Amino acid sequence: MTQSFDLVVVGGGSGGLAAAQRAAEYGARVALVEPAPLGGTCVNMGCVPKKVMWTAAHLAQALADAREYGFDVTVGGHDWAGLKARRDAYIARLNGIYAANLAKKGIEHVVGYGRFTGPDCVVAGGRELRAAHVIIATGGRPVRPAVPGAGLGLVSDDFFRLAERPQRVALVGTGYVGVELGGVFRALGSEVTMVCRHASLLRSFDEMLQRGLIEAMEADGVRFAWHTTPAGLTRGADGLVMQATDGRQLGPFDAVLWAVGREPATADLGLASAGVATDEAGFIPTDRYQVTNVPHIYAVGDVTGRAALTPVAIAAGRRLCDRVFGGKAGRHLDYRDIPTVVFSHPTIGTCGLSEADARQQFGDAVEVYTSTFVPLYYGVMSHKPKMRMKLVVVGDDERVVGCHVIGPGADEMLQGFAVAIRMGARKADLDDTVAIHPTAAEELVTMR
Repeated sequence: MTQSFDLVVVGGGSGGLAAAQRAAEYGARVALVEPAPLGGTCVNMGCVPKKVMWTAAHLAQALADAREYGFDVTVGGHDWAGLKARRDAYIARLNGIYAANLAKKGIEHVVGYGRFTGPDCVVAGGRELRAAHVIIATGGRPVRPAVPGAGLGLVSDDFFRLAERPQRVALVGTGYVGVELGGVFRALGSEVTMVCRHASLLRSFDEMLQRGLIEAMEADGVRFAWHTTPAGLTRGADGLVMQATDGRQLGPFDAVLWAVGREPATADLGLASAGVATDEAGFIPTDRYQVTNVPHIYAVGDVTGRAALTPVAIAAGRRLCDRVFGGKAGRHLDYRDIPTVVFSHPTIGTCGLSEADARQQFGDAVEVYTSTFVPLYYGVMSHKPKMRMKLVVVGDDERVVGCHVIGPGADEMLQGFAVAIRMGARKADLDDTVAIHPTAAEELVTMR
C-alpha cells in the first residue's frame, strides 16, 4: 500500500516528535515512523529515567545530611526494585502521552523500522510512504569497545534494566554517562571505580569543572583508575575481572558499565538508495538548515553528530519545520552558546566557551572571574564541600562568553544565565543586577 504525505519523519525520539508535531501544527500531512516506544533514548533509556535515579541519589545524600540539621533519621536501606517499577510505569505513561499527542494532531504513527527505497520513499510496517520532505531523526545507540569479553559488560541502556543494584561497579568512560551513573551508584551504596584513559573527567569542559568534580567524587569515596585502557573482560569465580593494556588487572566487579560513546543509528536505513551521504562514522552531515546532501531530506539530533543533547534535537526539528512548513525563511538553530548540565554529584552547569577555548580564540583579550566558596547549605555541617564558579569575558566591554558552575543548584541556575549570554550580556550587566540573598547564584553577579 502506497500513501503520500507532506512529511515523513523517520525516528520517534525527541527531535522526530518535535518536528512532526510542529509540521502538523502548520497543516502538513505527516507520518512518523518508529518501531520502539515513543520518546527515543531520552525518555526511555536516558534523560528522564536518569533524572529519576539522580533524584534518588540526591535524596540519599540529603538523608545523610539531615542528621546535622537535627533530625533523628534512620535509613533502613533503598528499594531499587521498587523504584525501578515506579520509574518504568512513569515512562510507560509518557509513551502513551506521546502517542495520544500524535493522534490528536492527526499524525500517522507507523510502527516499524523505516528504510529508504528511493529519495522520496520510505518503507515501514509493510507500507510504502512517499513524501516531498523526509526528516531522519533515528538518534544513536551506546557502543561497546572492541575488546575480548566486552559482551560481559553493560551499556547505559542496560543500566535501566537492572533489577537490583550491583555492589561493586566499574564505569569505563569519563563523559556524561560515566560520571552521572557513577555518581548514582555511589550515592546509593555501591563501591565505584572510574576507569579513565586519561587523568581527568569531562575533558571537553572547563578545567575548573574537571578538577572540582574529581575532588567531589573522591570525597564521596569513588576510586579512580587513571591512565587505564581496557584490553579485555573475563568472568572469574568472584566476579568480572578487567585486563588493562599495561598488564594490570582490575576487579573483581559485580558489574562493568561501558560508557565509551555512542554511534549513529544509520546502518539499516538504506541511505544509499536515497543518495544520502554519511561520514566515516556513519553520522549524516547537514548544513546550518539541517539539510543533507539531498535537498529535500533533512537530519536532526544525535544522528548528525552535533551537540548530542535532547533540547538541541527538539530545537533543530522545530526550527526546520518553521522554515519548511511555516514560511519562516532563514529559520535555523544556532549551535553556539548551547547550555548543558551534567547530573553528576555535584551537578555541573555550563554555557559558552571554556577558558582554554576562549584563550585559543581571543588570546589576550580574555579575562576570567572566579569564585570558590562553601554553600550555606553546608554551613552547619562538619563536611564543607566547595562550590566553584567561573565567568569568562572578552574585550574592553567584557562580553560574557562562558559561564561555568559546579555545585548544588547548578542545573537550575544556568538556564537564566544562558539567556543573558545569548543576549550578549557584559560583566557590567551582571554587576548591575541586584543579588538574591542568600543564594549560591548571587555569586555570579557579585564577582570582583
